[in-house]
Amino acid sequence: MTPKRPKGAGAFLKPVESPAPKPPDPHALYAALDLGTNSCRMLIAQPKGSQFHVVDSFSKSVQLGAGLESTGKLSRASMSRTIQALRICQQKLKRHKVKHMRLVATEACRRAGNGAGFMRQITRETGLSLDIIKPEEEARLAVISCAPLVSTKTEQLLVVDIGGGSTELVWIDLSAVPKPERPKAIMRLHAGFHTQDSPFAAAKVVDWISVPLGVATLRDHFDDVEDDAARFALMSWYFEEHLSEFAPYKDEQSREGFQIVGTSGTVTTVAASHLGLKRYDRNKVDGLRMTSDQIDKVIRMYLNLGPAGRRRDPRIGQDRQALIMSGAAILQALLRCWPTDQLSVADRGLREGLLYAQMSADGVLEDGVY
Repeated sequence: MTPKRPKGAGAFLKPVESPAPKPPDPHALYAALDLGTNSCRMLIAQPKGSQFHVVDSFSKSVQLGAGLESTGKLSRASMSRTIQALRICQQKLKRHKVKHMRLVATEACRRAGNGAGFMRQITRETGLSLDIIKPEEEARLAVISCAPLVSTKTEQLLVVDIGGGSTELVWIDLSAVPKPERPKAIMRLHAGFHTQDSPFAAAKVVDWISVPLGVATLRDHFDDVEDDAARFALMSWYFEEHLSEFAPYKDEQSREGFQIVGTSGTVTTVAASHLGLKRYDRNKVDGLRMTSDQIDKVIRMYLNLGPAGRRRDPRIGQDRQALIMSGAAILQALLRCWPTDQLSVADRGLREGLLYAQMSADGVLEDGVY
């Protein structure tokens, strides 16, 4: 007897479809753009708990400050490169229909004689409106971006942001803040360094300074020194001389409860070299703590490689190789000045600070552990 065909055996299986990801609500999106001396970088994100989720990003080396040291102006070529990058940013903002944004320019545009005119040109050609921010706001944004990395044991905190055209240092006293509240006290500085009307125990900004030397400007100062090691030593001592007016520089500090957080491409590159990463991994770098001996070892390796070797080193990268030694010189000067054998590495900076500041001001971040 021929077996009976099971009922429904000829039916087609109904495919199970997973729903397409729902695009984020444009009203919930925030954008932050940082136009620096070397790079144009942007993040688009939405609040998620006490943090944020990145929806889109952009980063491009535009070398806006090229030639600024000698001419005092932004060159046509560097402005053209920057406009091209900003057009891409404008397209991303339009595609995501971003409603909340803060777009800023820093040291190169502050110092350039034609910086304000360039801001007007950007608006004409891209429709974007950028603010040239003051050094204090730049320092404040760098500080709040690093709030999640501040240890609850930290009583004295030094945040260092090594940029292309300037370096911001902020010294914060957290000793009066209860330990569990210390990261949140850092976040509250988005309202200003000298806010005294907070009902919470406040983080006290002891001093801050914006040194007009970053990885590009410091390199340009010693561009005529041919010997690699001599140029490095001169850069490091020259940078240290510019710290003499920074109040904590003169005082002897205790190692106990002291933390330095460094945020910059220099710091993350040194960390990647220390870890021996063949491909950069933010998850392994952000929050890493390096000892001063480990940092010195990486810097000695860079010096032994020489300019040609650094150009070939994939951990440094083409965009960073011309600037890594001036950044390392700044890093070495900082570790020489203050009593710590550890540095916390932050792969975060102005863009993250801009996002946290906007979201905190709008009250869209949950009050939790940062």
